Amino acid sequence: MKLTAIFAMVLATTAWAQTQPSSTPSAPASQNQPATPSAGQPAATTGKLPPQAKTRPEYDAYMAAHAQINDSAAMEKAASDFNTKFPDSELRVLLYRDAMHAYQRDNKGDKILEMGRQVLKLAPNDPEAMGIVAEVIVEQTKDTDLDKDQKLAEAAKLAQRALETVDTEISLPSGITPEQADGFKRLLRSNAYATIGTTQYNKENFKDAEGSYRKSIDAYPEQIDPIIVLRLALSLDKQTKYAEALKEANRAVDLLSKDANSPITGYAREERDRLVQLTGGSSAPKPATGQAAPPKN
Repeated sequence: MKLTAIFAMVLATTAWAQTQPSSTPSAPASQNQPATPSAGQPAATTGKLPPQAKTRPEYDAYMAAHAQINDSAAMEKAASDFNTKFPDSELRVLLYRDAMHAYQRDNKGDKILEMGRQVLKLAPNDPEAMGIVAEVIVEQTKDTDLDKDQKLAEAAKLAQRALETVDTEISLPSGITPEQADGFKRLLRSNAYATIGTTQYNKENFKDAEGSYRKSIDAYPEQIDPIIVLRLALSLDKQTKYAEALKEANRAVDLLSKDANSPITGYAREERDRLVQLTGGSSAPKPATGQAAPPKN
């Protein structure tokens, strides 16, 4: 969401970084003893227990691999090497998730998808990975793809499943506060609703898309994604709800005011200006552009 458009990707990564909990596990108490949460750390919320190292060598190898997080290719290799050396380790999923996040930071959609699928091989119900994989699929799908319908169906299914599992299957560190956990979950819900909305928009189910985009915005109002607001405006425009669409287009332009020269800001302004003309009583309004989403860089 959004993930293949560079500007939107930056927004998504910024929002993720503000709420993403640390994935570093606790060290084992002894070489052959499973790790336990630190004393005095409150449990965040319901969900799965975080993966744990079983031995000191496993933990040390994990920490060495995790240190590659600032280099996406090195992080992927480190995750693969750790997977080979510790094929039964619970920590493998954390390293592939690290690689997914590293490629997300670098805006490499194909690699985000690859690493996300690796996470899902190890944790099939991981709501974060499902949401990210779904988002990449829907953003990379073109109208000319022969398998467009299958791709959109897979994305919608994964995003819906992410919504269903976010409370029960998410793995959070034991030290994270309830407020941090709640914020992260709401962000995941927001992204999932946005992805579902875009699959609906691409299928020309504009009313359903409108509802999903509104749910996305409502789920995480602390940091509203202007891409989603603009897509909401387009969904309303497609339904000839021009006054409502103009309200959302104005909001998108306002949210994008700090990025005045970006392509997406120009697109938002064009949509706003078009709607101003329509709501001003134009006798022959030109139709909506037909674009499924703001242009991608």
